[in-house]
Amino acid sequence: MKELLGLDFRANPHYELVLYDRLAADEKQRLAGLLADPGLYGILRPTGGSPLGWKSVDRDTALLFLTLREPGPLPSYLQAILGESLDRTVMQLVADGVFEVEAEGGGGAFVSGPAALDLDHDRGGSQDAGGPLQELSLAALVYGQALARTAAVDPALLTLRLYGYNRRPLTPAWKRLLPDAPAVERFLGIDPGGTNRKLLEQRWSRRPGFAGWMSWRRRGTAGERPAARGTATYKLYVSPVPEALPTAFGEILAALDAARVPQVKIGCDGWGLLRPDKIVAHFPDLEALAASAARLAERLGGIPVQGVPFTAEIGGGGLLSWGVDPPTDGVPAAGRESWRTWLCQRLALALFAARETSPEPWRFALERLRLEGVDTATWAPGALVFRQG
Repeated sequence: MKELLGLDFRANPHYELVLYDRLAADEKQRLAGLLADPGLYGILRPTGGSPLGWKSVDRDTALLFLTLREPGPLPSYLQAILGESLDRTVMQLVADGVFEVEAEGGGGAFVSGPAALDLDHDRGGSQDAGGPLQELSLAALVYGQALARTAAVDPALLTLRLYGYNRRPLTPAWKRLLPDAPAVERFLGIDPGGTNRKLLEQRWSRRPGFAGWMSWRRRGTAGERPAARGTATYKLYVSPVPEALPTAFGEILAALDAARVPQVKIGCDGWGLLRPDKIVAHFPDLEALAASAARLAERLGGIPVQGVPFTAEIGGGGLLSWGVDPPTDGVPAAGRESWRTWLCQRLALALFAARETSPEPWRFALERLRLEGVDTATWAPGALVFRQG
């Protein structure tokens, strides 16, 4: 990252700042969802046919934008407001094209986006520092980079493609094997009379209301500490290949119980069992997750791995990995944004932003995500990942 103090910045001249109240009626209607943000000040609207996207800004960003319409160093008040997060916050805005920074060598040139970031090295060391899941995630990004350069894909669709990377296809053979919910239960051995039914009924209670999932809570955990309102939810992913489930699911279920995993869910149909993140356990904190993962790793060695992209490996050669959902803030479970959705949305936007200006947009996507607080060598979320400012 550049040393920011001593450099000149400027507001991107291809943007104009417009109060939301002064937008045209059709623009207000299109952007009405932004009104839910109490910090909304206005909109940065591209000018002169610029391909830049529209951006909403809060009062502090708007003030900085107005201040830096004339190039100059960062104002001193910004250091007082942002403190240690100054570099990270400013470079996020530069990466997103809101501001431009003085180019290396000076000469009056200003740059933003990929040109403003150091993309020529691997921050965390070797690209395989995160093990097989790092390799899988990088392959997903290279795939996404190619898709971003096609006319038929927009950021929303690219987000879905990244999220679904490494899902097994629902072939005719899988459709015949798993045509409905009873067939899925037979496949897992949890149907009436199934090999895993007794263990499931003795040790787990079914939880309703999870679309696309079968969810259970381990018996005896009703009084254990739930995640507090406004806190993040930690997720442990268990990712065997779907072919292994008839023999491995009972072992996985017993290991989850022995590791005192409080809550677990598994895909309830063919699509759900073919996705890489087919089995997910929820925890209130990272310490509880890590303790359970260590116990699971001891018991589940040798199960063939599918692997969940954009998650941090924690055991089993990629069989076990983890992430953390954004804080709930009272949002019902069905409407919460997941860890992988949060990641894939940001990666997709970065790939699109760099698709015409960088020979390797995936590198820019990694660096942009690193500015959010994610260790992109291991895909582990850092302490600042959901902190504002």
